[in-house]
Amino acid sequence: MLNIQIICVGKLKEVYLKSAIDEYSKRLSKYCKLEILELPDEKIPLKLNINLANEIKTKECERIAHFMKKDSFVIALDLTGKQFTSEDFSSEIQAIAMTSSHITFVIGGSLGLTNTFLNRCHQKLCFSKMTFPHQLIRVFLLEQLFRGFKIAKGETYHR
Repeated sequence: MLNIQIICVGKLKEVYLKSAIDEYSKRLSKYCKLEILELPDEKIPLKLNINLANEIKTKECERIAHFMKKDSFVIALDLTGKQFTSEDFSSEIQAIAMTSSHITFVIGGSLGLTNTFLNRCHQKLCFSKMTFPHQLIRVFLLEQLFRGFKIAKGETYHR
């Protein structure tokens, strides 16, 4: 069974998002072993400059790297990443699973991830060129993973 790790910066506070994540986590348990790690985010001061922003992103990325599995295929969610259809995303996950038993998805904090960290990832994924709260992206990711497994298994799923 494929192991999927999702490392997120920042805690979920909204009950409705927690409920959606719980529901998709339960649904995904049929297809993969899922682990979601919530890491604390750094406090962002009101007066933020580029150097301070880079320092915050660096600290968060170092924390993320500490929790990543050694031989995992790492996919960072980033606005510069590749966009997929649901069918193509399903195929991509299945192709990765042929060479790796572990996939790690990384969702950075509100300032994003450093270029150094992004360059170390195997792939970058973008759900949309629009900006969404990183808490909501967790739900998007889980839903698309679930949809992707359903597609790969030839099981029906609403369109």
